[in-house]
Amino acid sequence: MSADVQKLQVIHPRPSSIVAALYTLRDLGADVVILHGPSGCCFKHARLLEEDGVRVLTTALDEAGFVFGGQEPLVRLLKRAQELFNPKLMAITGTCSSMIIGEDLHQAVEAAGLDVPVMEVEVHAGYRDNTRGVVIALEAALNLGIIDQAEFERQKTLLEKATEVERLHGAASSEYLAPDRGDLKYQAASRLLQLIREGKRGLNILNAKKETAYMFADVTSAVFETAGGDVDTLANLDASLGLPKVRKDAENISRDLSSRGVNFDLIGGLDEYPVTGEKIEKFIKAKGGYDFAVISGVPHAVPASCLEGMEIFSVTNGPRQVKPLREMGHDHVVVEIDLHPKTMGAKSIIESEFGATLRAMNKV
Repeated sequence: MSADVQKLQVIHPRPSSIVAALYTLRDLGADVVILHGPSGCCFKHARLLEEDGVRVLTTALDEAGFVFGGQEPLVRLLKRAQELFNPKLMAITGTCSSMIIGEDLHQAVEAAGLDVPVMEVEVHAGYRDNTRGVVIALEAALNLGIIDQAEFERQKTLLEKATEVERLHGAASSEYLAPDRGDLKYQAASRLLQLIREGKRGLNILNAKKETAYMFADVTSAVFETAGGDVDTLANLDASLGLPKVRKDAENISRDLSSRGVNFDLIGGLDEYPVTGEKIEKFIKAKGGYDFAVISGVPHAVPASCLEGMEIFSVTNGPRQVKPLREMGHDHVVVEIDLHPKTMGAKSIIESEFGATLRAMNKV
């Protein structure tokens, strides 16, 4: 990685370390998560996580709490949360406010005297990379024996790779990235149908991040259906890898694709999207001769070198990802707007706009 990329100051908003920790706690199986901070901290994501069955509570620190501390309300809330929800696993996350005033999360857990394990996540939003929040949550899980050392190290390696992908070709690759809705879906679908009807050889790749795969998998399915199965399909749906929820999501999506008759080769788990490139490259070298590729999920994690000579269709959910993908040489970039909120709480594949467009145009 060049020194210029390492020193780059990104001035557009990016995901928060606190939010990253919250999603990781969900993946680890936490029933209740307490945000020790103001009531508005991470409001949107806290509400979204409740769609996945996680009770997200707040100590609602105010000006008085900033001055006199919030240990007492945190202890009260810990006890009340156990009374209300009878959780099997709880967690507390810090916020910028609680970390600045020096709140001691462990002391509060000790004072509450609960008979349920509590992960203590000392996190704030001031880290350069939001993946730092994931690591801190994983450290808390490791300390309680929820994950072992081998899984902790595996997760850390994947997070390092994910951070590198974002710095090279993602949301952290430029000082400022303007949001872009990408290509019109009917235009991209029209061109893809043309290639399929001309008998061109295609590669259909699902390389999605965690629960977002519930919708990206619909694109993969639609391409397979439209091509009459005459397309090689790869998917990062290995249900034996990852944290508990990640494995279950891979299992659910694999089940749905199989029920639709979609055949696919595995290229890793849903948390391995930043490192699937090597397997994809080996597959392409072994098969060779593809005219086009459709990549759904995290297209910028697939090395451009292995896609040379193909017409590339990318489906992402990031409006700020459009420009980097075009700079990578992707010919058609489609954005599934608001995909993530739609996939929260999902247990089966959800229809995508691009998938629906492709199916409708195929009938004309």
